[in-house]
Amino acid sequence: MGETMSSETADSGVARASNTFLNDVWTNFMRWNINAIRNPFVVVSSLLQPIIFLFLFTQVFGNVATGALSANQTLAGSLSYETYLVPAIAVQIALIVASSSGIGLVDDIESGVFQKTLVTPMSRTAVFLGKTLSELIRIVIQVVIVLGLGVLLGAEIKSGVGGALAIVGVAVLFSLWFLAFSNIVALLTRDQESTIIAANMIQLPLLFVSSAFLPVNSMPEWIQVVATYNPITYGVDAARAIMVDADVMEVWNVTAFGGIWNTLVPALGVLVVLDLVFGVLAVYTITRATSADVQ
Repeated sequence: MGETMSSETADSGVARASNTFLNDVWTNFMRWNINAIRNPFVVVSSLLQPIIFLFLFTQVFGNVATGALSANQTLAGSLSYETYLVPAIAVQIALIVASSSGIGLVDDIESGVFQKTLVTPMSRTAVFLGKTLSELIRIVIQVVIVLGLGVLLGAEIKSGVGGALAIVGVAVLFSLWFLAFSNIVALLTRDQESTIIAANMIQLPLLFVSSAFLPVNSMPEWIQVVATYNPITYGVDAARAIMVDADVMEVWNVTAFGGIWNTLVPALGVLVVLDLVFGVLAVYTITRATSADVQ
């Protein structure tokens, strides 16, 4: 009997020892990647919408938008609309994938998988981090595809291959706050329809009242005010500054850093603050969640 108990204790100790934070992250990372592979419709649809936007906006609104760019003093009329638009589409991809994050969590809650995860000894932070990393992989792959399509359509990445990688990095940095927000909404509502409505109510309107599709100073004054406080403006401006290798920010008149850094420093600063705030809130919400809470 004593030997059996000792053996069971030893086995339990081994199990606990193997249950490290990194193992928990990896387990959740792989689980969500497998879920994505099993449901390719979600992956394809999250890429298809930005591609449609890229083609439609360049073909339908290209002439009108080019006129607005020509009259823009910040951009000096030196850009094609394809070059101007591609960074916005990269940020849009980050938004769409991030918004689907909460929907996936609701699916987990409704199927009972999330409740089972909560009663395991897994770190709650690792659960969120592994899930987030799997979604960031999707963002990276899809942004690379859109950058390639943009170049084929005539867009120019003036900062070269390094700039293309930096744009991918901006998309990832931008997505983190909305990934966290989406998961917070999912845990608070525990309802797929509510999570979708909340994400879409924020995502689409904010895209159109930002610097995504047209220069801010070409839009009505009230939109210029909204754009100043719109996170999407800072993600798009950071990516666009890298794309054209120039200072493109219109909502703030920053001159302290010189050139492209007058856009990158404030824009990236805003995104980092948003990521930290929403990241902490998301981890707190998941940490406070119990199996009973999400039933």
